[in-house]
Amino acid sequence: MKQSVLAVNNLNISVQERLLIKSLSFVISDGSLTCITGDNGVGKTTLIKTLLRSVETKNEQIDFSVKKSDIQLVPQFRDIDDEYPLRIQDFVALSLQKGMLPWLKKEEKIRLKRVLSDTNLTDIANESLGRASGGEKQRAYLAQALITDPRLLILDESTANLDKKSRHILLALVKTIIKNKSLAVIFITHDPELVDLFGDYELHIENKTGTFKKLTGEDADV
Repeated sequence: MKQSVLAVNNLNISVQERLLIKSLSFVISDGSLTCITGDNGVGKTTLIKTLLRSVETKNEQIDFSVKKSDIQLVPQFRDIDDEYPLRIQDFVALSLQKGMLPWLKKEEKIRLKRVLSDTNLTDIANESLGRASGGEKQRAYLAQALITDPRLLILDESTANLDKKSRHILLALVKTIIKNKSLAVIFITHDPELVDLFGDYELHIENKTGTFKKLTGEDADV
């Protein structure tokens, strides 16, 4: 049975006294991919920032059942150019306490090996991240987030700069990881095809209103 990771009830979100979203309610459950959609400027990123700020504070409208350390955010942009020197496996390991090989503990090395395998990076683990393709970089960003064994993963338009094949590969990989680890994933996207193919739920924001729906069921204005 799926469990709630995050429940939002009747939340209003404003920026500089301008109302962006009103009376927003939805639930994020483990083992599911929830897509947040809507035009630029409707408040998708502001919503995520609002949620993350409330993780360890009391808020009657936002109820997390996980700790801050159980949440990982993969941002849309990283300042990594072609000359970035770290190997992919060292970049992924940065989220661990020791940071890089060979200083990792035995159990950390095992965890690193596992997450590289889960994200199909084993064969290129020793290559420079700067020289990796766009799709390989995104898988490395994903792996760096997953190595901490989060319960909630937030992907902020992670497929925006990828070609169609790479987008599908990344989302198919995410869905496999969700199934194997009962991970909850929030995916901010402008790509309706990815929503239709991979989403379990959609939160669409338009005209200051969020419409939350199970993608195989009926719409529900919230």
